[in-house]
Amino acid sequence: MAPRAQCQPAARRIGFLSAFARAEIEDFLGQLRPMLEKLGWTDGRNIALLEPRTAAGRNELLPTLAVELVAQSPDLILVQTLPATRALMQATKSIPIVMVGVGNPIENGIVARFVKPGGNVTGSSYLADEYILKLLQLLKEAAPRLRSVAVFVNATNEAAAPLVKKLRADTLAAGIQLQILEVSGQGDFEAAFAAIRRAATESILLIPEPLIQSNRGAIAEFAKTHRLPLATVGGSLALPASGLLAYGPTRGEYAQLAARFVDRILKGAKPGDLSIEQPTRFNLVINAKAAKALDLTIPQSLLLRADEVIQ
Repeated sequence: MAPRAQCQPAARRIGFLSAFARAEIEDFLGQLRPMLEKLGWTDGRNIALLEPRTAAGRNELLPTLAVELVAQSPDLILVQTLPATRALMQATKSIPIVMVGVGNPIENGIVARFVKPGGNVTGSSYLADEYILKLLQLLKEAAPRLRSVAVFVNATNEAAAPLVKKLRADTLAAGIQLQILEVSGQGDFEAAFAAIRRAATESILLIPEPLIQSNRGAIAEFAKTHRLPLATVGGSLALPASGLLAYGPTRGEYAQLAARFVDRILKGAKPGDLSIEQPTRFNLVINAKAAKALDLTIPQSLLLRADEVIQ
């Protein structure tokens, strides 16, 4: 009698919902896969990473994408951005949702607390206003004569209003004039650039918002053409070639946190019992080449604190 074939357990299915551009998602997944493998989870063997679904900066698409993803019955869903998390929460109350760097989840009503949040949502978060305030301070240190900064905000992102309120307070405290540029689609950026020129604003700060980040190249080219220092939240991957500085957690840090949550949930932990975590490592990247092009002399004290200096 032929030996009976052993049944292999079905691969655990992991979904992904985001509003970021496909290239940024693939970069994140490229860092996530080896971290999952170290924990014993291999894509194509005992887990299956489903095709990521992204709104690519168009938040109005997220509710439909969330419903479609939930219909695939994944064992767990990774999610980026506040609007995407909100859409998933409306689509499922049972499938575990793991946030990947979602800003201010308590203030925005995603969870009631960081410790054992309850429900089906956990993961990693960040306090957006803290990073942006630090970035403003670093920008002012790099360019002491700076008097004004332009910040793009996506009017369709529910996180925009509280962020703008905090930005006004932070820039006032720093003695910097703030120009808020509301955009809601790709076609709004040329008018925003014209508004910067009319106001003679002296610098640009990029927040980690999908629509804005998907236009990072155009914003960086505008800043380069008009010799405006550009700073962004994030690590070196978030800094355009002509950008002056970046500060914040790296994608690798978020991938490591996500892998740990996936591992624990797939091994039986309930998401509501897993406390939300925040990154503990923050990278300061300074582009010395960009500083030279802007005729800026970066103080030695700032260079010494940098984790990376681009020459």
